[in-house]
Amino acid sequence: MPQSLYLVHTHIIFSTKHRQPILDIEHRSKLYAYMTGILRNLECHSITIGGIEDHVHIGCVITKKYAPMKVLELLKKDSSKWLKTLSPKFSDFHWQDGYGLFSISPSHVESLRKYIMSQVEHHKTETFQQEFIRLLKKNDVEYDERYLWD
Repeated sequence: MPQSLYLVHTHIIFSTKHRQPILDIEHRSKLYAYMTGILRNLECHSITIGGIEDHVHIGCVITKKYAPMKVLELLKKDSSKWLKTLSPKFSDFHWQDGYGLFSISPSHVESLRKYIMSQVEHHKTETFQQEFIRLLKKNDVEYDERYLWD
């Protein structure tokens, strides 16, 4: 085959360090726009970004140009650095060390978009930790809870 074809839809989740509820509504919308720009610069296509005060969900088509781990490293590093310039409130801001990255079927993109956009309502009944463990189980990801949280 003379060409390499690649299309990987992903659902990415990560939290603030120690799940600190610092991402207020005003800064979240700016953060999501900035993250969209980072993804675009990495040749990833952002489907949607959302979340609440202590974590973000990202639906995107990941690039073949960089390993997913590199995309996450740059996304987290650059967005953290940028947030620190917005307000003294973010001077010590950090993302958690890890992340969850799940592949999704293209036929589930619209369901993922709705799920991400309903995060505020969703988290009235489920914490980030409960949600993350539920998603790990749903996707049959083996984990050791001792190492999930920082």
